[in-house]
Amino acid sequence: MNARLLALACGVAVLVGSIGDLGAARLYRWKDKQGYTQYGDQPPPPDQLAGSGVDVMRFRNPPSALVRLRLEKQGARYQAWADNLMHGPVEVQLGFRRQRDVRSAPALPARAVVPARSSVLVANISVTDPLRGGDFELTLDGMPGDPASQPQDYEYRLPFDYGRVRVDQGPGGRFSHSDVQNLHAVDFAVPEGTRIVAAREGLVMQVESDFDKAGLNREKYGGRANFIRILHSDGSMALYAHLKAEGAQVRVGQYVRKGQYIGLSGNTGFSTAPHLHFVVQANRGMRLESVPFRMFGPLGQLQFPAGR
Repeated sequence: MNARLLALACGVAVLVGSIGDLGAARLYRWKDKQGYTQYGDQPPPPDQLAGSGVDVMRFRNPPSALVRLRLEKQGARYQAWADNLMHGPVEVQLGFRRQRDVRSAPALPARAVVPARSSVLVANISVTDPLRGGDFELTLDGMPGDPASQPQDYEYRLPFDYGRVRVDQGPGGRFSHSDVQNLHAVDFAVPEGTRIVAAREGLVMQVESDFDKAGLNREKYGGRANFIRILHSDGSMALYAHLKAEGAQVRVGQYVRKGQYIGLSGNTGFSTAPHLHFVVQANRGMRLESVPFRMFGPLGQLQFPAGR
């Protein structure tokens, strides 16, 4: 789920974007009268050019990014901002991929929590010798959720209205539930097209519904499952995964009630057969960890077979 973004600054170069710029954009490059290469999101005034040439480069931001890196020039330094595009908090980590003759305050890598749909200044970067210039490349990683969250005990409901409940893989399952993100996950064997409902009320934080294929090649299909991520009031997040292509029935930023219809089950991503992958997660410092949960059906609390 990580979003990795790169920004390149050469000499006194700066890459500037904005939180509202989600599609195609332009980046202008030119030589100033001192011979330094400059970058900006607006063309320069003619009196700042050493010659007449201005190169225009087009770029497109990834549509599913959690956060975007934005550099702004403030005098002799650059401000590195993290713009959160999500309807929920995101933790970010800013670091140098490479650097030459620059320093940062605070020292990188540095972390920050960015509230929903807002921006946070993560670091100030300055060139140590303005006459010689500097060179650096930044990486910005994003992880959904606030690491300070404290998940509370809650009675989750069964995420579908179905007479029989069959679990194909329980907590700690060796096939795909052995990592920290999915250790307490449950795979419900439900037919494709089963109506999925919210097991708990919350805010829709992420939706992915464009994938239509499945397979056992983890490298090819591991990140290609359709899913809905719902943020709860205690900061935990429920993930409903392997949904049908175009099967999501909610939108990002929507508040859903417990038991509300949110999507259709499917067989997408790293999957052997149609099923619903359900897991409750919390951010634990730039990594997601699954959280144990209690779930109830029409006959009471469900007991999940561990390790199956």
